Amino acid sequence: MCIQALPLVRRANSGEATFYGVGLGSCGKKNTNSQMVAALSSSLMKNLKARCGKKVKVTNGKKSVVVTVVDSCPGCAKNDIDLSPAAFKKLASLGAGRIKIKWTDA
Repeated sequence: MCIQALPLVRRANSGEATFYGVGLGSCGKKNTNSQMVAALSSSLMKNLKARCGKKVKVTNGKKSVVVTVVDSCPGCAKNDIDLSPAAFKKLASLGAGRIKIKWTDA
């Protein structure tokens, strides 16, 4: 019998990204608008210990950014992400307001 290890496949989540004014997040730390941080939907943040401080890679077309999860977003749909202004600007201009994205755990 031959057993072969298969590579880990990360499932991409599809949703939308917006940006928000960063401050004291639900993970208990204060952050700033210039940091590469994000808030995940409240449904994904039910277990804060499992998500706080984790990194996710957010992609819009050919642009991507890696952010640290620091907060929850009560108004976000399940796979949407609220990004800091600095992180959002890596993907699109702030004037876009809302963009289609894919994201995975980094």
